[in-house]
Amino acid sequence: MHNRALRDSLAAFVQEAAWQLAEEVSGGAEIPFELDATPTRSAPLYCYRPLTGQFIGQRAGMLTRLPSYLPATKGLAALPDLPAYLAKRGRRAPAHELADAALQAFLGAVWEDVTDFVFDEPRFDAAYAELEEIAYDGCALSVVITPVEGLVIESDEVALGNGLTLARATTLTDAPHGLPEDPHATVAVLALESKDGRALEQAGRRLRRLQTALRLWDDAEPALGPTAHARTDGASWMTIPLATGIRRPSGDCLLGEDEEDPLRAFCGLVSRRTPRAGELAWALRRFELGCERGSAVEALTDWLLAARALLANRGAEGYEGVAERLAAICAEAPDRPALEARVREAVSLERAAVVGFVKPSPEVEALVCELGGCLRAVLRDVLCGHLDPQLRKVADELRTPSVEEVRADGRQAV
Repeated sequence: MHNRALRDSLAAFVQEAAWQLAEEVSGGAEIPFELDATPTRSAPLYCYRPLTGQFIGQRAGMLTRLPSYLPATKGLAALPDLPAYLAKRGRRAPAHELADAALQAFLGAVWEDVTDFVFDEPRFDAAYAELEEIAYDGCALSVVITPVEGLVIESDEVALGNGLTLARATTLTDAPHGLPEDPHATVAVLALESKDGRALEQAGRRLRRLQTALRLWDDAEPALGPTAHARTDGASWMTIPLATGIRRPSGDCLLGEDEEDPLRAFCGLVSRRTPRAGELAWALRRFELGCERGSAVEALTDWLLAARALLANRGAEGYEGVAERLAAICAEAPDRPALEARVREAVSLERAAVVGFVKPSPEVEALVCELGGCLRAVLRDVLCGHLDPQLRKVADELRTPSVEEVRADGRQAV
């Protein structure tokens, strides 16, 4: 089986569709039939064949309202060769309707030549095997597994979409040797289909996006392990290095069941909206480099440079404007002076660290982590669309007092 997630989503849809279509029949709807002549040696035999596909097609709009419809169509849309499957089932559709047409064709295959709409697992498995055989013809399936340090999940498995899953390492079957044996250890599992032999290259990009999302998600800064295990089409596992740097010990992020959907959506946003160039891309990379440093003192410069790229006065050589703008975005008006002072303290701390006057301590750790937390919040909100990427403009507007505030200050002065 190439795609377990697609099978599960289609099974859920077929079960819901079976209930809905059975309700239609019990309510008086009739399945049309056609006369079918099958000749034999002695004489032709005639029988009536149910036009189940036609009956389903007439109720396509009703089936689109089922809760499992969208996950099923999204899974089908990701298949490499849906037109070939539709051609096999005697259907054609424009490009924007391929997934809908394939879902109707799949239902027709499950209930071909029958009049009882029930979920029959053998018939479902046969229809799904046909779908995979055609849609994945000529594709190589690659699987990549890598530990995720600093992340603990409550569920055995958390599907993130498009073949990417977080799972407990101990629940995997046919897993490679060398995975963590801790019962709470989490791994990322990525399944990719490719016809051009570039699956592992694509896997590297996908895993880097996952790591970026996890680092922005929680201040524990979960990160991928230094190595991954990969194989193609069931061959032997091979070990490949990942350039993920060092993760500083900072506790674990516990992902509860109620946080799975928000994380899934967040990973999708980061994957789609991470820029490839410009100030935001550069700042995001500096933020991640800070996450990989061995100590908070070493991370300080990376995080200050990221803040400078986003917030410093244009043309300024130092950090002019950073403290005021970061405080304006990350704190309410009464708390801004205190945060400004903390950022200025971090700037002065960097100058002392350059000449070796700063040693790691809980106070230094707290200061740098506070800076990193502010930067994480800003980057996360920009990628989620909550903040305009023009951060200097946003901060300056927040710092400018409104007309009401000016009038209130005037009345207090009087």
